[in-house]
Amino acid sequence: MVIVDDLHVVYKVYGRGHDRGTAAAGLLRILGRKRRKSIREVHAIRGMSFVVNRGDAVGVIGRNGSGKSTLLRAIAGLLPAEEGNVYTTGNAALLGVNAALLEDLTGERNIILGCLAMGMSKQETRDKYQSIVDFSGVGDFIDLSMKTYSSGMGSRLRFAIAAAKSHEVLLIDEALATGDAEFRVKSHNRIQELREQAGTVFLVAHNLEEIELTCNRIIWLERGQIVEQSEDVISVVDRYIAASGGQPVLRDPVTRRRIKAEVGTAASS
Repeated sequence: MVIVDDLHVVYKVYGRGHDRGTAAAGLLRILGRKRRKSIREVHAIRGMSFVVNRGDAVGVIGRNGSGKSTLLRAIAGLLPAEEGNVYTTGNAALLGVNAALLEDLTGERNIILGCLAMGMSKQETRDKYQSIVDFSGVGDFIDLSMKTYSSGMGSRLRFAIAAAKSHEVLLIDEALATGDAEFRVKSHNRIQELREQAGTVFLVAHNLEEIELTCNRIIWLERGQIVEQSEDVISVVDRYIAASGGQPVLRDPVTRRRIKAEVGTAASS
């Protein structure tokens, strides 16, 4: 379970003022005089409140800068709250942080370090190793330095490592944006498995179809505030598309259930 209670997150951005390009600023630089640094506050999350139960998969949508990634980092405990509180049952794992990859190491070493960092034993790591490699699809590259990996390969390996363990709360930020159709199907079904194991999943993705197929709840953010939260994922997605200047997709709940069934069948075949 995740409880977010009147959460406010404020960034402090340090700079040297807004007049760096002026003649006066240029003269001061020539004379070697230091300007007094300015501090600008960015109110990234503004009074959010919601409760998410165990077994839920929550899609978080919104335009760039709406606070999606900030919210996930706050739930994971990586950003302090200016006001309010976040309560979780168990540890929250943010994909890409708990399974951070080191470029100078091979994929194999990164799997071992990633699993140990998540609290898995050496035996659990050995037992899971081959399934992680197979899931990621990196193949023979697993023995090579991460420097040789494409961004997509790195993202797939991060997901494979993070998904190797059942988490009470799993936070996924754009992990499904990369990869071919086969990998997206595997990722979708792995998230479903995590839900069935009584975990809670948060998914941030610009791929709205993935949100519809994966999530049973949705939260729409704008400028650090909740515009709408609902269990009617499809309707909220349509309203979000319309508000963003697009055209709502014409389809009914029966169609979406059929698509979900087809995705599950494709994954098992």
